[in-house]
Amino acid sequence: MKIAILQMAIKEGQPDHNRQHVLDLLDEEFALNQVDLLVLPELWDTGYALLDLEACADTDGREARVFLSDLAQKYHTNIIGGSIARVCDGQYYNTSYSFNRNGQLINRYDKVHLFGLMAEDKYLSAGDKDSCFWLDDVLTSQVICYDIRFPEWLRKQIAKGSKLLVVPAQWPSARISQWKILLQARAIENQAFVVAVNRTGQGLLDSFDGHSLVIDPLGNILLETDVQEGLSICDIDLSVIEEIRGQMPVFADRRLDLYKEG
Repeated sequence: MKIAILQMAIKEGQPDHNRQHVLDLLDEEFALNQVDLLVLPELWDTGYALLDLEACADTDGREARVFLSDLAQKYHTNIIGGSIARVCDGQYYNTSYSFNRNGQLINRYDKVHLFGLMAEDKYLSAGDKDSCFWLDDVLTSQVICYDIRFPEWLRKQIAKGSKLLVVPAQWPSARISQWKILLQARAIENQAFVVAVNRTGQGLLDSFDGHSLVIDPLGNILLETDVQEGLSICDIDLSVIEEIRGQMPVFADRRLDLYKEG
């Protein structure tokens, strides 16, 4: 699978600008690479303009869905569209949409764990459904940023057989070392490839310095970006997963009878 990650700076509260910026970053070289999956960062349309959600949130994600569907069809690639600020029935959500190569919507995920340090819990509503879906013939799971601090949530999804975990994020520079460690741990414990796409640039409250990652099921880093904007491409060999899971069958060895709370 050939994966493209789009690390980008974001203008807070300016979805029109940010959509155009995505188009500008997807240059002719991207079209020639014929990738299988394109991944965007978290809240790439508005950033953390939570005080301005009434003005800039996407009504039921309509504009984002049209935009991402058109991109998928134009480049004939699967897209996990990071996440966007969505408003529905007066509630705001941090929502990710995924599309197949034909531009068909194949998954929607609302961020489950809301991050208090960035006031998500004050302005956003939490999702309550997991995210496990097929990309071509690859079962894939996807969460958003802060979700990776809850390994039980990821394990519940990947235990269904997912080989790929995708994580769009806005992970601040001050905690970037934790980002790397947590993602490597999630790859190792779940014996899955991890594709994590962070934003870059200055936000309203925090600075972001990228360091998007592609990690193999043994925790080896196959790709790590720097602070710069741009498109990065990495090939992964999904066939190694069966061998790794066969050698150390951690999913079969779980003691689910001991893990129940209460």
